Amino acid sequence: MKSELPGATGRLISFEMLWDEVEDRRVYPFSIPALAALSSMDLDRPVTFLVGENGSGKSTLIEALAVAAGLNPEGGSQNLKFSTRSSHSPLHEHLRLAWRGRPHKAFFLRAESFYNVASAYDKLREETHLQIPDYHLVSHGESFLEVVQGHFRGPGLYLMDEPESALSVLGQLQLLIHTHQSVARGGQFVIASHSPILTAFPEAVIYRLNEKGIKEVGYTDTEPYQMTKSFLESPPAFLHHLFAAGDEPGT
Repeated sequence: MKSELPGATGRLISFEMLWDEVEDRRVYPFSIPALAALSSMDLDRPVTFLVGENGSGKSTLIEALAVAAGLNPEGGSQNLKFSTRSSHSPLHEHLRLAWRGRPHKAFFLRAESFYNVASAYDKLREETHLQIPDYHLVSHGESFLEVVQGHFRGPGLYLMDEPESALSVLGQLQLLIHTHQSVARGGQFVIASHSPILTAFPEAVIYRLNEKGIKEVGYTDTEPYQMTKSFLESPPAFLHHLFAAGDEPGT
């Protein structure tokens, strides 16, 4: 069941999984362990993070949330309609979104398909002669931040999939600044991330996805924080143990 994107001010407060409508739980993406255990999730916080290893389902889930909210699976605002390659899962068809009020705008931004979004805006600029920046004229990270600064303003629902993939450390810090400013004006963020920098956002709720399911965790209990902390405390010692483990038979 697909929910339509509302159109004024408000926020996404939660969603539930409609398992009765799933024909076969053994097929992807329903077979992903974290998603298989999913029943509902509270999102009624200014910033929510989804963390987990590659393949844990966090990107699949945030993509499904975006599509269920009426956004393009490749990214963009609710008004940007294009398709380069249809590859999104049917998970969105089985999510029921719950809203408080009606957000007047929304945007989905994912690093891996940002080039396609930039190209879609190029085409829109040519067809409409609107004053839209040419995001291809600057670096990937610079254009990524330009989109955030231009579209993630004030009240609205903003979803991002692994934004750190496009950003330097300084770029991630700039993203934190803009997120803070947008939240102060009523913005709501749901972000899938591996970054120990981004997930440090104050008072954010963090959900960890793994083979045991989905669980809310504290910042210092996340793998990105723990692994980065261990590495930075002593890079030589960390790498020594890492390489020694890699040299063991069968690894």
